[in-house]
Amino acid sequence: MKFAICNETFQDLPLAEGFALAGQIGYEGIELAPFTLGDPAAAGGRELHDIRDLSASRRKEIRAAADDAGLEVVGLHWLLAKTEGLHLTTPDPPVLHATAEYLCALAECCGDLGGRVLVLGSPQQRNLQPGVTREQATDNAAEVLRAVTPVCEDRGVVLALEPLGPAEGDFLNTAAEAIALAERVDSPACRLHLDVKAMASEPRAIEDVIRQSIAWTEHFHANDPNLLGPGMGEVDFGSVARTLQETLYDKWVSVEVFRYEPSGEAIARQSLANLRSAFA
Repeated sequence: MKFAICNETFQDLPLAEGFALAGQIGYEGIELAPFTLGDPAAAGGRELHDIRDLSASRRKEIRAAADDAGLEVVGLHWLLAKTEGLHLTTPDPPVLHATAEYLCALAECCGDLGGRVLVLGSPQQRNLQPGVTREQATDNAAEVLRAVTPVCEDRGVVLALEPLGPAEGDFLNTAAEAIALAERVDSPACRLHLDVKAMASEPRAIEDVIRQSIAWTEHFHANDPNLLGPGMGEVDFGSVARTLQETLYDKWVSVEVFRYEPSGEAIARQSLANLRSAFA
């Protein structure tokens, strides 16, 4: 099993220093949030609001920094965070078109950085809008994703749909719903992402969700419903790890947390220790 971590864990450090620390701790991969990739020396500073503003030279710099740290760029997540005017399920055709164009730009960037996975969560940019039925929302999302997957296929990138629990949003709350959408898109570049925190909100046991979804699963986030890392809460991560091994999952397991207590570095170290123990 290959272990990665999301780079915003080290948000208090310059990007290259965060990469170096992740590598020193023992991670093999780094997963990137686009809004963290801005050039601190550029106008507007470190936070990036449009991936198309990330210059070719900055992309090479980021990829080189990951290489120097001994890390593989896994891909991108938080795809639509910090953006404006984008939405996956809106009935507004110009917004759907703009969203498809932006996801295509993310696929291009992911390829430039050496990544393979785009984790599509971003609940605020996909939640049901007033007057839009779930069926209409699904039609709109499928239209956008069908426009994006040819670019993904060309760049060797997989768009991994991320189910999120009802506390985060009201569209794609279960793995089964995400798989049904991926089936409608009908592309090898549209698959499933699983997240422990999100799966804990499903009526089925986490282990059952994994088993029933494994044929579609492209990527996996390790965390806990308490917003900390794997093994830091009530979820039996050892059981989760055994299920992944039993189902022959062999792709990335990436740590994504939402609380950095006592620090990002401490969370990163404990998470990796817990992962190694669980998968031993």
